[in-house]
This record gives sequence, C-alpha cells and structure tokens, in this order.
Amino acid sequence: MDQNNVPAHICIILDGNRRYARKLGIPTLKGHEKGYNKIKDVLTWCIELGIKEVTLYCLSTENFERSKEEVDYLFNLFRSRIGDFKKDKAIHGNKVKISFVGRLSMFPEDMQKSMQEVMEATKNYKNYKLNLALAYGSRSEIVDAFKKIIKKGIKEIDENIIQQNLYVPDDVDILIRPGGEKRLSNFLLWQNSYAELYFIEKLWPEFEKEDLINIIDEFNQRERRFGK
Repeated sequence: MDQNNVPAHICIILDGNRRYARKLGIPTLKGHEKGYNKIKDVLTWCIELGIKEVTLYCLSTENFERSKEEVDYLFNLFRSRIGDFKKDKAIHGNKVKISFVGRLSMFPEDMQKSMQEVMEATKNYKNYKLNLALAYGSRSEIVDAFKKIIKKGIKEIDENIIQQNLYVPDDVDILIRPGGEKRLSNFLLWQNSYAELYFIEKLWPEFEKEDLINIIDEFNQRERRFGK
C-alpha cells in the first residue's frame, strides 16, 4: 500500500451483525456485541495506516423501530461500553477526538451524559477523529444543519455554510459497506457526494485489516475527477 496516498476520511456502514450471529449459530443479538468489538480494531488499523478520520454508522434512526428486545439490548451494550472510550490509553495516546453524531436526544439521559463526557475528554485532540453515528439519518442531519443556520441568523447561505453546520463537516473519500447490500441507507449523503464506494460480501464482524488495505490499494488506482 502506498503510504503517501492514504485517504483522509473513510466511512463504514456496519452491516451484517445479525446475519453473522445466525451464521455462527449463536443468539442473534450476540452478533451486535461482535460488531461492537470490531470498532476498536478499525480505529487501530486507521491509526496504523495514517487515516485521519473515520465515521462509523452504528445506529440509524430507523433502527429504533426494531423490536423492543433488540433496541434495549443495543442500549445496554452502548451503555456498558461508552465509558471505555474515556479511559482508553490508545485514544488518549494517539490524540483521537471522539464525536457521537446524530439526534442524541433520542437516547436515555444517562447515555447522553456518558457520551458528552467522552466528547469533553477528547475535544481538544487533533491527530485523529472517530465519529460514531448514533440515532443518525442524513436527511435529519441536513434538516438540523438548516435549523442551526436559521438560529444563527445567517441570511446568505451557500454550500460551505451548510457543510460547516453538518454533524460531520468533512467530505468522505471512501465509503465501505460490508454485508453485500448496495445502498447508502441515508448515510452521509452530502459528504459522500464524490466518495468512492466499495460494497463487499463479508459481514461487518468479519471485516479485517487486509480488506481495508485492499480497498485503499484499489482506491489509489481510481481516477477521481469530482464531476469534471
């Protein structure tokens, strides 16, 4: 892999946790735990490869419509692990800024408080960014951006103003979707305008560093014209 031509920002749709569990013959909800454990692996790989920003689509607003048992399981999984980011030595050692992005008010107050504590603890870090999209939908993000702009009293609106007010203001270079599906699912629609898209058959918990390196190698062979 060409270390001199590394994408600045990649995003990943975390798809296939439940199918992974069924494939292994373990309880379906346990697949989410396997998927959650992969988040730290991917952050480690991105740091090793020099990728400065990664955004992970963890939970959409539509996911809240799943069964109460599954939503409660996901909440409890996040609740038990959110604090890990605050005390993770690798995050502090590598100066990783953690952001939880989405309509966080949809979560219970104790979870909102834990997320805020993590963001507060890492807000001044500038080496890397990890954005965790929770209760996220791209259309909602764009609506909320316009609400912020209106509240600020800005009259002259252009693309730069809109982008600056998004949850995630940085353009994406690569979008990766494991799990075999070939759609964006309302994820970073603005930021992915000129991203290179990669859809792979492997399920999210099966995703490995070699897969990421192969995608970056292919990315470097593509000619990005940005519509020109």
